[in-house]
Formats: sequence, C-alpha cells, structure tokens
Amino acid sequence: MSNDAERSAILSGYAPPPGVRDEMLDEEGRVKPAWRKLVAHLQAANPQERERDFSRGAHYLRDAGVFVRQYEEGASPRDWPLSPVPVIQPTDEWQALAAGLGERADLLEAVIADLYGDNKLVADGHLPASLVASNPEWLRPLVGVKPASEHFLHFLAFEIGRGPDGRWWVLGDRTQAPSGAGYAIENRVASSRSFPGLYRSANVARLAGFFRAFRDGLNAARQEDNSRVGILTPGPMNDTYFEHAYIARYLGMMLLEGDDLMVEDGRLLVRTVSGPKPISVLWRRLDAIWADPLELESASKLGTPGLLGAVRSGGVTMVNALGAGVLESRAFLAFLPRLSEVLHGKPLTIPNIATWWCGGEAERAHVLANADAMMIGPANSTRLPLEPEPGAVLKGDMSAIGLDLDAWLAAEGRHLVGQQLVSLSTTPTWENDVLKPRPMSIRVFLSRTRDGWQLMPGGFARLAASADDPSAVSIRRGGSVADVWVVSDKPLPEEEARVRPDEFFVRTSPALLPSRAADNLFWLGRYVERSEGLMRLVRAYMSRLPESPAGGSPLMNTIETYLQERGVETGEGVPLAVAQAISMAVNSANQVRDRFSVDAWSSLANLEGAVGDMRRVAVPGDDAASALGVLLRKITGFSGLVHENMYHSTGWRFLTIGRSLERAMAMAELLATFGEWSGPHGGFELCVEIGDSVMTHRRRYSVTASRNTVIDLLALDVLNPRSIACHVSEICHQVSLLPGAQTEGRLSNLSLLVQRLHSDLAAHTPQSLDLEKLNELRQAIGQVTNEIHTQYLG
Repeated sequence: MSNDAERSAILSGYAPPPGVRDEMLDEEGRVKPAWRKLVAHLQAANPQERERDFSRGAHYLRDAGVFVRQYEEGASPRDWPLSPVPVIQPTDEWQALAAGLGERADLLEAVIADLYGDNKLVADGHLPASLVASNPEWLRPLVGVKPASEHFLHFLAFEIGRGPDGRWWVLGDRTQAPSGAGYAIENRVASSRSFPGLYRSANVARLAGFFRAFRDGLNAARQEDNSRVGILTPGPMNDTYFEHAYIARYLGMMLLEGDDLMVEDGRLLVRTVSGPKPISVLWRRLDAIWADPLELESASKLGTPGLLGAVRSGGVTMVNALGAGVLESRAFLAFLPRLSEVLHGKPLTIPNIATWWCGGEAERAHVLANADAMMIGPANSTRLPLEPEPGAVLKGDMSAIGLDLDAWLAAEGRHLVGQQLVSLSTTPTWENDVLKPRPMSIRVFLSRTRDGWQLMPGGFARLAASADDPSAVSIRRGGSVADVWVVSDKPLPEEEARVRPDEFFVRTSPALLPSRAADNLFWLGRYVERSEGLMRLVRAYMSRLPESPAGGSPLMNTIETYLQERGVETGEGVPLAVAQAISMAVNSANQVRDRFSVDAWSSLANLEGAVGDMRRVAVPGDDAASALGVLLRKITGFSGLVHENMYHSTGWRFLTIGRSLERAMAMAELLATFGEWSGPHGGFELCVEIGDSVMTHRRRYSVTASRNTVIDLLALDVLNPRSIACHVSEICHQVSLLPGAQTEGRLSNLSLLVQRLHSDLAAHTPQSLDLEKLNELRQAIGQVTNEIHTQYLG
C-alpha cells in the first residue's frame, strides 16, 4: 500500500460532529502541530506493525493485572479498556491549565477552611445554610478542627472538558479521595510500550517528578522522624484497590486498612509485628463517612475507632481532610464563580460548567425556562453532569419522574440543580484500523508540594463509546480510557540529580510490617505450599490409575482415603480442592498486592487461570497427570520469583516460615501414612516421588527404598530441601530474625519452641523416629503455628 493510500485509509471518514471542537484537527481540518508526529508514525506503519505495537501495551496491562471489576452476579473482570491512541496536549496550553487550576485549588481550600472554621460564607449569605447542612459529606463533629498540616486539601482531581469555543471547563471537583492517578501511570507505561520509538522522540513530559514532589511533601509533613506515611484503603473489594496497591508500591508507602490502625493518647498508631508504631500522615482513599465508627457511620467495618480524636489532637495529617468531600457536590458549582469574586476578587480563570441551584426563585425560573438544554438532578450528587442517575431529568423529559416540571421544581427545588448540557471535544480512538472521533473528558491531578500546587503533566482521559453520546464516557457504560501526553516542541531538560556523588549515604531500615500484612504473607506461603503438595499427591495417584484402577490395590486404596480426608475428589482430573487452595493463595496475595512485582502477580494470576482451564478439560489418568505436571511447573515458577526476587525483609520471613511450616507438616503426615513398614506396598517409593527426591535417593542409597532410607532422606537430611529437618532449620533461622525474638537476652516463647523442636529432631535417627515420634513431631510443628499467631498475628 502506498504512503498516500495509507494516509487516506487512516483518516478516512474522520469527521467530528458539526459545531464540536476536535483535539487532533483544527478548524480547517488540518492535523495540529502537536499531533503530527503521532499521525506520521501511524501512517508509516502497516496494519500488522500497528497491531503488534498496540498488543504490547495490552499485554502489559493484562500481565500487570489491570482490569475493570464488574459487580453483576457471576460476571468476571474485563480487560482494562485502554485506547492505544493517546490524547496529546501542547506544553504551553497545559501550563495555562496548571495556573488556572491552581487558582481553583486555592479557592476550594479557602471555602473548606471557612466551612469548618469561621463560617462567614454562610453567615454573609454567600452560601445557603441548608445546602451545607443537608450534604451527607458535611461532618459536624469536625467543625472547628484545624488540620495538623494547616491545609485541608493536599491532592485534588478535576474532571475537565473542552467546549465548542475551545475553552476548557471544569465538569466536577474531586476533593474526597480522588482516584485515577495510579491508572494514569499504568496507562503511560502501556502507551510507551505501544509507541516506544515515538515516545522517546516526541518530548513527552514524564510523570515521575510529579509523584516524587508529592511524596516529598508528605514526608515533610511528618511530625516525628520515626513516624510513617501510609495510604488508607477500604480493602481489596473496592473497585479502585488495584490503584491503591500500585501507588503504595510505586511511592514506597505502607498500604493500610482501618483494622491496621489504632488510636492511643491522641496518637495514630499502626499495628505491626514490632508492636504499635506512630503514623503521622495518612493519604486517605476511604470515604470520610466510613473512617470512624465511633463518631461517624457506626456500621462501618472499614474505619478506625477514635480516628477523629487523633485528628482533633493534631496527631495525624489527613490527605485530604475528613469532611472535604462536601465540595464535590454539584450544587457547589453554582456558587464557586461568585465565591471566587468574594474571596479572591476575580473571576475563575477556568470556569466550571454552568450550574443553577434551584433553591432560589430566580434560579428556579431560569432552569424551568431552559429545561430543554439542561440536566436536572440531585443537588448533593457527586456524579458528573454527563452521568445522570435514576430520577434525573435530561432535556426536560419528565417521563423519568412522572411529574409536572414546574411542580417538581417548586416542591423539591432546594434539593435540585440544573446544569447546562455541554458538547465535549472529540479525540481520535482506534477502531477497525482507522481513527474515529469520540467525545472526551480528562481527569487531571494537582498535588500540594513544598513549592505549591503542581499539576501532573498528563492525566486520565475517558472516551465515550460512540460519537453521539458524550454521557457514555463512563467505563461502566462502555467507554474507554486513554493516556494523556503533554508534549513540547523542544527536547526536555534532564532532571537534576537528587543526590551529589559525595553526599553522605545512610541505609534506611526496612519498612514496618503491619500485622495484617504479615498474616496474609504467612498464609500465602502456606496456601502455595499446600497447593503444590496436593498437586504432587494427585499427580502420583493419576499416574498410577491406568495400571491400577481405583480400588485396585492397597496402595491405591490408601491414597484415595488419604486424598478424601483432605477434601480431594479422586473422580476429577484436576480436583476442585486444588483450585480452592490456589484461590486461597490468590486471595491472600491480593490482600498484600503492593508487596509483589508485576511478574510475581502475573505468574500467580496465570496459575489460577490455568487451573480453571484444565479443570474443564483434563480427565482422570495420564491426561490429568500431564495437566498437573504443567501446573506444578507454574506454581514452582511463582515460588521461585517470590523467594529469589522478593527483598528478604520481615514480610519475606513470614512468607518463608509459612511455606516451611506447611511443607514440614505435610511431609510428617505423608511419612506417618506411607513411610511405615505396616503401610501399603509401594508406599516408600510414593513418599520419595511426592518428595521430589527420586534422583537424590538413587544417588545417596545403593538399595531399594526402605523405611530407613526414606526417613533419613525426607525427615532428617538437613541438606534435602524437601525434608522436615531442612524446613525446621529454616523456621528456626527465620524466627531468630523476627522482631521480638529475643528481649534483654531472653528468648521469646516462639524462639524457645522452635529451638527445642530443632534440637529434638537433630537428635533422632531413622530408627528412633518411629510412628509415635512422627506424630509428636507433627503436633509440635502445629504448636509453632499457634505461637506465631499469638505473638505476631493475633
């Protein structure tokens, strides 16, 4: 295909609706300068090359586990809907946005400070008292409470859109717990992989500096050098939990849930395996109403009792302050233009969408007269004007509520707002190998740094599913997302070095480990090892099935009974119990997702998917044995990634202890059942096989497997990574390195227990470690688990 023909194909039919501004084309239909490199890049590639490039970004997102959670019953998560074509903005226009939005951020700060302070705006008639008092995000217990940092707002998001006149408009303010910044980073990684050469040459502003400045600002807000900065999340069931985990990992902060925290003498503390430790800055990703069940929503299971007390005492800086969500309501957009004049003496540089609160007679009359050009809905709603909810009226269509509009406004006016419908600008998306225009809004982010407000040089764009329905920018309504590139026509300067070559270097101590995280890592180690053990058992059974059908020999009978006691149905190729154990491992890992690399998480997710696939197709016998062999290679791959690449911090130690405890107990049970002379014929060989020690046994012993050789190799040989002795030794070593293992020269109860276990086992011979002693050993290992929970995880 010629270059001209390819150019024609790419832009074929690209036509924004009449009267709508387009981001890529100017009024004459020509490609804008900022877009020319991208368009030229797309033109120069053939369809196969473009598909290959776009798939790199999509594969990255799938491997990273970025998805859209769907709440319909039985619905599985769907792929993250990233449009491969970024939204491009020139640097000079973005700098103007930064200045205008910085002014708006200062205005919001002034308004929220007044609402929880002197309350002059209400007293002087600039804000209706009923509007504030009726807002569910207005938190009366915090009136008069000044933030420890002297600022209510630290991290903001604004939803912006460009109107037909080319100006940017604010569609909504996000002051509660703005989401999307982590997704913006992931979108950037994916888009840079789709356009690697272009990204390097297009002078795209990087995002890292924005997050670094924000992180430095949070660290500077700490009240004690030994206190920490944490991110408060509602937990894994929240639809933006992935982002919380990603941001925590990206910034090196603790990811905390409400149960991780406690308040003592007005100080906020995090429960860790080293005891309670102070935390003085908390980036809140939890809606304020759920933050403290004692003073706010009593039914909350997500918050921390007494948190408001710590805020009142100045013991913690909340990002953003509790109660800041009141500014997100649609009704405030009706008053902000006037408040800007009152507080700052000038109009908003970047106006918000025209909004009228229907509690006033004149405003009500205006909305009634112009209803065909408006969306009328709840005043306290935080949805964007483009996302009407049930009960809202669009373009005066009263069929939604079945009432007369005039009567409705008169009766409910103080609870309603009218907002002017807008036509959003369009931006190109890729569809059927051509560019198509789609309505677009961008969520942009501002952070408070030590140098003032800073705008992220990029953002999180949302694209409508069709050209004629701007309300479909919502992802849940089929919309897609796009990266935002802020580009310069000049090469970007290199960032200044943060550390001088001769600067004194201090190695910081590893981050604190919350008890909840330690618990999940401990059980992750156990569930992964349990899954692997089940796979080995079932594979051994399935490989024998063709030659010795079920019930066909004492060994098969014993294996069947052994498996059934562990909930394994031998009539299934890949039993449900295996899938359940893997699912439990994934659930534990999901609770501490911020602690795993993309490769480790992708490996575990891939394993869970493979188990589901093989359960559907594998049949008992050799087919199932082969499938289980594949799953074993996958699970050992995950174990290798974690144990070889994960930093050997306290969290790694708990994971390792859990893994070793599970393996040691499982081996003791296996030997007690199949490693005795009284057991079924072939039991010794089965133990060696499941212990993955066939080659080692052949090299170590010149005789056929016997009780003595099996017990020696799988119970007492400290050099065999499958033996009980090896893992008891590992447990002893890791426990000795845990916090509190020794206090003032005295060993903890856990340390004493594992050292006694280690010494007792080392004193045994194959002859002395009889069945009774094996059972005692198994019970002793179980006591270690109980003591770990008592000392660290309870």
